[in-house]
Amino acid sequence: MDRRLREAAQTGDVHHLQSLIKEDPLLLREVSLAGSETPLHIACSGGHLEFMKEIIHLRPEFARELNQDGFSPLHIATANGDTEIVKELLNVDSKLCLVKGKDRRIPLHSAVIKGRGHVMKELLVALPDSAEEVTARGKTCLHLAVKNHQFEAFKLLLDNLKDDLLNKKDIQGNTVLHLAVSTKQYEVVDMLLDENVVSKGTIEVNSLNKKGLTPLEVLLEESGDRDIEEILRASGALSAENLQVLVIPVQDPSNEQSSRAQRRDDGSRSNSEKLLDFFKYDKTKDCPGKVRDTLLVIAILIATATYQAGFNPPGGLWQDTYSPDDDNNSSTSHDGIVVPLRHFAGQSVMATSYPFSYGLFLVFNSLGFSVSLYAINFLTIGFPLQLELQVSLVALALTYITVMLCIIPYWVTGFFFVFIIIGFLVLLPVILVKLRNYCKNPRLVLRFIN
Repeated sequence: MDRRLREAAQTGDVHHLQSLIKEDPLLLREVSLAGSETPLHIACSGGHLEFMKEIIHLRPEFARELNQDGFSPLHIATANGDTEIVKELLNVDSKLCLVKGKDRRIPLHSAVIKGRGHVMKELLVALPDSAEEVTARGKTCLHLAVKNHQFEAFKLLLDNLKDDLLNKKDIQGNTVLHLAVSTKQYEVVDMLLDENVVSKGTIEVNSLNKKGLTPLEVLLEESGDRDIEEILRASGALSAENLQVLVIPVQDPSNEQSSRAQRRDDGSRSNSEKLLDFFKYDKTKDCPGKVRDTLLVIAILIATATYQAGFNPPGGLWQDTYSPDDDNNSSTSHDGIVVPLRHFAGQSVMATSYPFSYGLFLVFNSLGFSVSLYAINFLTIGFPLQLELQVSLVALALTYITVMLCIIPYWVTGFFFVFIIIGFLVLLPVILVKLRNYCKNPRLVLRFIN
């Protein structure tokens, strides 16, 4: 740009501009070729209304040009709050409201970020639909007002925007309510959830962002705010894991007779059957997180019970060591006096006296213990300190194996136990997957037609 033209724009000297144009009629035409910034950008930055009018009169196309920072003259005027310049530019073309600059922001976005309420009104009157435009990051005017703590601008927008924009999400899946609670803006949250301001049910208080968090969870992650939390909970806000999906079956009129028969069957059912239906698992009502917690508690109880049963088998452990002659290892002597079998202190009484029964006990107890450890490991996938937890489970399994080998009196039984427990721990995941897949396959029913 010519140095003299730049100086005239900076000072707003209209007479100097006119003299320059007389000297060189193509001066303004050459500006478009020289660079992205025009005298109109400079005049709007300096607030020179008369100079801006003269430039618009001579070169109206300058109103759509973007400077090197990605702003049009209207972007600059709105950010500065120059209402008169904004009006003049809108008189040229109201669609200048839709010129997208840096990050696809329109002039209204610039006005909202700076909190220019008077300018915002002019833009909304000139082109109301411009309020629906979003930035490159998917943010609406409401997002920008909340993000930049422009509460007065937020109130003005709330009075002039459509309700469907209140739940619009940015590229991170955050609604205006998500942003308001994350920055702990009590006034914004209170206004959004006030039934006198926004109709009840308009705001989706349990909307999930891309992290799977509701506004309540976002608040709790940011160390919380008791007053905001009370407003959210009073409006029905929940955490993601407590959200319940209500499935409402649609009744087919053609099946009205069958539904009546079903109701008659329900009436004839016993109280115990109704109680069973009430407490049984229902995936449409029961939260997966609570089910996981319940399964984890049950698995821990089973692991504890089988661990203790392995250490203290039925009949207890021998408290002394008895080693008769090799030729007389029988429980009954010739004169009818009962003589105990050979045993050592700390070994299982049941294993010595009833080897077969103890073998069954060993198999099923070890099966329950192995399955419970597998369930605990499976249910805690993704937990913090996952490696430490797995090391603890392995140590628990090795402790169980070591103690069981010590209380088994016969090496054959011990070898059998080691083989079984290793098979359980190694093959159990594969067997359970196969068994589960088999149970899910539909059964084939063959019908013979005469």
